Amino acid sequence: MDSRILAAAFLAAFTLSAFGQTAPDRPKITGISHLAVYTSNPAATEHYYKDIIGAAKEPDPENPQGVRYAVSATQFIEVLPLPAEAGINRLDHTAWNTTSAEEMRKYLAAKGWKTPAKVTKGSDGSKWFEVLDPEGNKVQFVQPSTTVKVDAPNAVGHHIMHVGFLVRDRAKEDTFYRDLLGFRPYWYGGMSDARVDWVSQQTPDSHDWLEYMLVSDPDKVTQHTLGVLDHFSIGEVSVFDTFKVLEASNRLGANHDAAPKIGKDGKGQLNLYDPDGTRVELMNFHATETPCCSSFTADDPAE
Repeated sequence: MDSRILAAAFLAAFTLSAFGQTAPDRPKITGISHLAVYTSNPAATEHYYKDIIGAAKEPDPENPQGVRYAVSATQFIEVLPLPAEAGINRLDHTAWNTTSAEEMRKYLAAKGWKTPAKVTKGSDGSKWFEVLDPEGNKVQFVQPSTTVKVDAPNAVGHHIMHVGFLVRDRAKEDTFYRDLLGFRPYWYGGMSDARVDWVSQQTPDSHDWLEYMLVSDPDKVTQHTLGVLDHFSIGEVSVFDTFKVLEASNRLGANHDAAPKIGKDGKGQLNLYDPDGTRVELMNFHATETPCCSSFTADDPAE
């Protein structure tokens, strides 16, 4: 064989081998970890998440200035002090559980995504890192602790099954969540059959989902509207039964829907708002009516 051909073959084999080493497989994304929100009144926010939502108050291994309100051992709401530059924004970041934070960091870095040089380890044994999505939203990937125990018997639910936030450009966000991370379609809909306002996609390895809250003119969004858009959902067997329990025990808080209703996706829902306006959507796991706009394309989350 010609020496030049042999050298070229060797170089090609070496290049393929090196490429394989720098393109690790994406580890599993096993569901929602948490949503981090800001508070301008920590005492009022504590009352809301601890007494109304019924979550367990815990220290925050990620930020000593923060507080966690946990509904399970792997899901919680992180509450942080309101930054001076926050403006109308009350959302700090969304976060997803993964089987390996370090392998996820390596995977994103190999795909050309800007990542930190290493993961951070918390006092509870969890590991995490943070990146920005295409529209500049902060996103964390968390490898949860295997030793944390949570006692929240009064929680309105123990499964945060979706999070949502304002999205300007659906196609732009898809390059990250769908193309790179492997999120898969679940449902889409709008205020009418002729428009799309909400696009839901489940993680590749669970039935928890992310909801794009599409906005064509974000400059006109108010703090109240942004609080409606930036939200999280706790799953319920029956929102209507949960409403009765909360109403009877005076746990509905100051700002909530007058009563549950059936949403456009055919699922029962009830909206409550924390003191800074972040929406908490109690939602049935399963639809009881036919959804508008599109059919579900994946299984529902479970309790």
